[in-house]
Amino acid sequence: TPFGEAYTKGTGQAWLFLGVANSDALLYDDEWQEVLKKYPDNFRLDYALSREQKNKDGGKMYIQDKVAEYSDEIFSKMDNGAHMYFCGLKGMMPGITEMLEGVCKDKGLVWEDKLSEWKKAGQWHVEVY
Repeated sequence: TPFGEAYTKGTGQAWLFLGVANSDALLYDDEWQEVLKKYPDNFRLDYALSREQKNKDGGKMYIQDKVAEYSDEIFSKMDNGAHMYFCGLKGMMPGITEMLEGVCKDKGLVWEDKLSEWKKAGQWHVEVY
C-alpha cells in the first residue's frame, strides 16, 4: 500500500507495535529486524510481551500499555495525518479503546469526537476477528 511503502521511500514512518505472550512467539521477527536495520529512520518497532514485560503498574504488558507509553507522540502524529491500524483478536480492542479514551480525557479531549475525527479523515483502521 502507499502507506506501507512510505518508509521505504523515506517519506514517512511505519511504527509497528507487536504484541505476543513471549519473545519466542514473535511473528516474522527476522524480517522486521531486517526492515529496522535497512530503514532505521523510517521504521520503528516496539514489542508488548505479556509474559516477559511489566507495564508501569507492574502488570502484564499489553499493546495498550505500550501504545500508552508513547501516547503524546502518537496523538501528535495522528493530528498530523498519520494512520493507525489495529489487526488481531477482537478481544484486544476494548482495552485499546479504553486506554485511548483515558488519554483523551487526560488531554481534555472527548474520545468519541477524536475517534469520529480520525474515522472521517480515513485515519482509523481496525481489522479484528
